[in-house]
Amino acid sequence: MRLSICIAAIVLLAVSASANSLWTPASGGLFADLKAHQVGDVVTVLVVESSASSQKASTDYDKKLDHKNDAGIGMLLKNVPGFDFSSTQKGSATGTTSRTSNFTAKITATVTKVLPNGNLMIEATRSVATNSEKQDIKLTGVVRPQDIAPDNTVLSTYLANAQIQSTGKGPIGDRQKEGIISKLLKFLF
Repeated sequence: MRLSICIAAIVLLAVSASANSLWTPASGGLFADLKAHQVGDVVTVLVVESSASSQKASTDYDKKLDHKNDAGIGMLLKNVPGFDFSSTQKGSATGTTSRTSNFTAKITATVTKVLPNGNLMIEATRSVATNSEKQDIKLTGVVRPQDIAPDNTVLSTYLANAQIQSTGKGPIGDRQKEGIISKLLKFLF
């Protein structure tokens, strides 16, 4: 009898303790990792891409040509007079080109496949329309689980085979396109 009273007291204490707890069995493990790790999980990708390139080229040339022919020999070529000429060409050219590009965005991707080595294939699309302007962002890539931060985010620079596309359409985007006359002139010249 005494044993059953002790067990009842322990059960009562456990029930009352869990009623006041922040953790419930539905919460999952108390020390569970909430980072993406299986198909269907989501991970936020912080797109921080920048690129810069520059090229410089320089060319100098100096070319000289001297040529001399004697008068023709034999029956057919005897009437060909002798001649000589010389030519000199000089020139130089320099060119420089540079390009800088920056792209930042925040997009949440879905895990589409877990590879045999544990890496995650992810994919995301986002479409935003404002004042008749539409911007589409599409992202695919592979991420290692250890590159995902504790807050379930990953930098785009940590994605392997990353393909990030951003396209826009609308009145402002249409103004950025080259006109038909410009295209024709560029084709001709």
